[in-house]
Amino acid sequence: MLNLVRNEWLKLWTKKSTWVMTILLVLLMLASAGLVKWVYSIDISQSSEGETITVEEMTAISEGPELTKYRTDNNLSPIVDDSAQGFISGLPNMMSVVTLFTVVVAGGIVASEFSQGTIKMLLTRPMKRWKILTSKLITVGLFAIMMSIVLLVSGIIFGYIFFDNVPGTQLELVDGKVVEVSYWGRLLLLTALSLVNVFVIGSLAFMIGSVFRSSSLAIGISIFLMFAGVQVTQILAMLDFEFPKYIIFANTNLSQFIGTNTPLIESMTLSFSIIIIVVYLLIFLVTSYWSFTKRDVTA
Repeated sequence: MLNLVRNEWLKLWTKKSTWVMTILLVLLMLASAGLVKWVYSIDISQSSEGETITVEEMTAISEGPELTKYRTDNNLSPIVDDSAQGFISGLPNMMSVVTLFTVVVAGGIVASEFSQGTIKMLLTRPMKRWKILTSKLITVGLFAIMMSIVLLVSGIIFGYIFFDNVPGTQLELVDGKVVEVSYWGRLLLLTALSLVNVFVIGSLAFMIGSVFRSSSLAIGISIFLMFAGVQVTQILAMLDFEFPKYIIFANTNLSQFIGTNTPLIESMTLSFSIIIIVVYLLIFLVTSYWSFTKRDVTA
């Protein structure tokens, strides 16, 4: 199995498209840091011409009286947006780019074997089909994790290059008590939770590619559902329907249960969303394995 995974990993990185996606991700982090810095510089120049609101006043408005009093009593500064920490804390929100690139890889890693006619050579190896498919699935997961690391590392580097290092403390109100939140711990937690969405959408693309053996169809449908599915689910939730909580797109954003965030639908809980995610993942994977192992796979 390890040899199969290593071979799939090497095959993945021999493709120019893989390197292009990696370079694009780094360039996107560079462009994002530069753009955010430019926008803040414009805001500062405009605010200097008129009435200004201090960071402390803005924090008091957004956090509420309890957190503001705690900051005052303990002399704790907030994390300002125009700082390295402020920019870096927004990196988990950019994980949708990693999802997009993972969909491209997941949708084509099986389908490309059929379109390129290499499936016959692949199946001549003395390996069971489920092991071959598992090695491809693991490779997709490793790619998603590596892209997440590239996003974090490049984002952190560019954050400290473009912005000043202004220390700040993140506070939350938990059960009526104010607690200090670990900045780097929360960043890693939100990134890990965002990876759940990457794995779910990637598994969907993997299933479509395995069933229909068309990378373009798998990538197209998955990207469409990734954007349209979330929007439709949110609209249905706003209309006070209860059934949208059983839709996968309402549950993949596990960060909605962290900190002061509120669930998309009030009755949803973290354990409920995890169960829904597991059920959908099982459906995606069982369908993928059935299609690849039971159906005629001759090219």
